[in-house]
Amino acid sequence: MPKTKFQKVVFGLIMSYSMAYPMEVYNVAIKMGFNLSNGLGFSSMTNQVFLEALKEVWYMGLIVFAFSSLWGNKMGEKFANKYCTENDNPYFYRIMRQAGTVAVMCPSMSLAASVIFNVILGGSPVFQLPAIWAGMVIKNFPMAFFWNMFGATGFTRFVYGLIFKNKKDK
Repeated sequence: MPKTKFQKVVFGLIMSYSMAYPMEVYNVAIKMGFNLSNGLGFSSMTNQVFLEALKEVWYMGLIVFAFSSLWGNKMGEKFANKYCTENDNPYFYRIMRQAGTVAVMCPSMSLAASVIFNVILGGSPVFQLPAIWAGMVIKNFPMAFFWNMFGATGFTRFVYGLIFKNKKDK
């Protein structure tokens, strides 16, 4: 895994965008009403969802990277260290760190998205922000948790391993 500052930045950017894009696809699909489609739900999505998500992911990925660098990763590590040590099963430690990071990053990114998409771009009154934010966390947390656990982390490790194949830990 990353050893140098440069490797940590590369790993962080890959992880940030591997979380941001699917979360954008998920939220755009909901905004376009695919979750409410009779019978098929998300299975009736069109390519337009993926294109619309691309319009937002460039800046949302940067926000994810900034938040995770500033506090998300540190708090995720503190969470893991509260329940286990790095001497415990490495897989269990990694899962606990991921869970702690998602528990911090989902509310953080939900607040950012609430402000950007609902208040600034959507025109909702600021006094509604706590309710909007709560709804956003409720909607996004299951997707963020399971996507992080079973998709983004494995994808990030795979891509990182391809980039730094000679420098990867054994």
